[in-house]
Amino acid sequence: MAETAVEYKKQKSVLWDWLTTVDHKKIAVLYLIAGTLFFIKAGVMALLMRIQLMYPENTLLTGQTYNELLTMHGTLMLFLAVTPLLFAFMNYVVPLQIGARDVAFPFVNALAFWIFFFGGLLISISWFFGSGPDAGWFAYTPLSTREYGNLGMDFYTLGLQISGIGTLLSGINFIVTIINMRAPGMTMMRLPLFCWTTLVVSILIVFAFTPLAAGLAMLMLDRLFGGQFFQVENGGSVVLWQHIFWIFGHPEVYILVLPAFGILSEVIPAFSRKRLFGHTAMIFATLLIAFLGFMVWVHHMFTVGIGPITNSIFAISSFAIAVPTGVKIFNWLFTMWGGKITFNTAMLCASSFVPTFVLGGVTGVMVAMAPVDHLYHDTYFIVAHFHYIFIGGIILGIFAGLYYWYPLMFGHKLNETLGKLMFWLMYVGFHLTFFVQHILGLIGMPRRYFTYRAGEGLDIYNFISTMGTFLMTAAVLVLVINVIYSAVKGERVKVGDPWDARTLEWSIPSPVPEYNFAQVPQVRSLDPWFYEKVHGEGHMKPAEPVVDIHMPNPSILPFLMALGLFWWGFGLILINVADTNIIPFLAIGVGVILTFGSMIVRSVKEDHGWHIAKDKVKEIENNSRPL
Repeated sequence: MAETAVEYKKQKSVLWDWLTTVDHKKIAVLYLIAGTLFFIKAGVMALLMRIQLMYPENTLLTGQTYNELLTMHGTLMLFLAVTPLLFAFMNYVVPLQIGARDVAFPFVNALAFWIFFFGGLLISISWFFGSGPDAGWFAYTPLSTREYGNLGMDFYTLGLQISGIGTLLSGINFIVTIINMRAPGMTMMRLPLFCWTTLVVSILIVFAFTPLAAGLAMLMLDRLFGGQFFQVENGGSVVLWQHIFWIFGHPEVYILVLPAFGILSEVIPAFSRKRLFGHTAMIFATLLIAFLGFMVWVHHMFTVGIGPITNSIFAISSFAIAVPTGVKIFNWLFTMWGGKITFNTAMLCASSFVPTFVLGGVTGVMVAMAPVDHLYHDTYFIVAHFHYIFIGGIILGIFAGLYYWYPLMFGHKLNETLGKLMFWLMYVGFHLTFFVQHILGLIGMPRRYFTYRAGEGLDIYNFISTMGTFLMTAAVLVLVINVIYSAVKGERVKVGDPWDARTLEWSIPSPVPEYNFAQVPQVRSLDPWFYEKVHGEGHMKPAEPVVDIHMPNPSILPFLMALGLFWWGFGLILINVADTNIIPFLAIGVGVILTFGSMIVRSVKEDHGWHIAKDKVKEIENNSRPL
């Protein structure tokens, strides 16, 4: 029996709808909300650290509190803030760009989000049990072992393990989606760059998060069950953790950077009114970056004492990775060259990404020289380099994508005046904060120190750096105001393509129907939507007639499975701290029942989905046609 979308939606409350949804677009919004909350939390921690360093010998924070804030700031930003913000765009945009009605595995997509979220929640609640993790976001042993690391490191270890499972599931899902669910005519070489970067990043996730999961499992066994993987006195090795972590850690940089590259490769052509220069070269540059990303991890360990031959080999591979990155930089510049550029907020963020990221890349090449890295390694020069890549690159890319795809996701534009104010506050504040940190590093200020003495030439640069942080904080506040203001008074999008863009996601109505495409489109060229506007009839040619559209059923099981993993991890953490074993094993028991019970229900219950009748599809399409 075919069931219409309207009849279906009447059966659910709003809360139940969001808890049970398997719609990739709603899951994208969930990722966006969760990532924003973690981003704000991490930003507050950064602000507190910069206030502590604003003056010499400041007593706002103790050394222990500073270590906990430093660890949580890095962990939240890398694993729980930027990653879900990028996954939000991947979830919303990729199926639309390839002409699909959803991802390959909608149930797994929902499961991946909830596992990620509850893993992040487990890390975050460590503050309520005495302290946060304090060994740095890289959790070097022996600082992170049971002998030195506090209880917060148990939350770090178990929380990241759980969250990483969700990230792995998402990576597998995107790989299958992009390879198997492309519309007819959407060959691999016609894929938009954002889809290519998503595909490559998903492959990186599968290969990079696996060793991280293994390392976290080993650390968990050491901390909770007396393992000896990293116990030197029992034959273990602390350097082993560094290898495991950075085999993951450097590809993780590209897991975050490459989607930002993909966003730029969509935004710059759209607002330069030109096709992306060197589309094929950009694809192969992306593949080469991914390959070389696994060949450079030891440049994080030049000061460990591995030896000159090994250091030289990894220095050369670190230099080599600058070549495909340079290809991308020049292709973006050539795309803008001679274009009719519209400098709205999205384009300001995208175009400013280029020089900022180049500066971060240049300092990266500097520290890729092993002898030079011995001088810079544990100074603020590295902090500046990393943040020029992370904020000057990735965050600007996220802002560009947010302003570009916001009308597609929410049906209205963000205010441009407030957007440009946000950009300039962020851009000026960013350079004030981190450019002077290069100088601090050259002077010799060590990173991860919570205070410093007066009269050492560090005072003025730290003060300037903190002033820049206040400007970045103001920028984030302006963005929040913009979101609220635009939701109430923002310019409503009445057409599917408010930017006169080029790719397939702009060819459908706004708001996007639950089924995405009434008829799967026939792709006839690179930039298929632009091609049909110029050479076709102004709409995508269908590859099929209008038929009843099959949709997956919503399910509460992903939420329950993830909740079970949360309780399972929480119970394991309590094993060594509870006065009795009853409470830990009770929590573990609840987790096992929820997780495996949900898996059993999913396995034995037949779920054939539901259908939107073709007459209802025609009605929806007639009432909301894009230009």
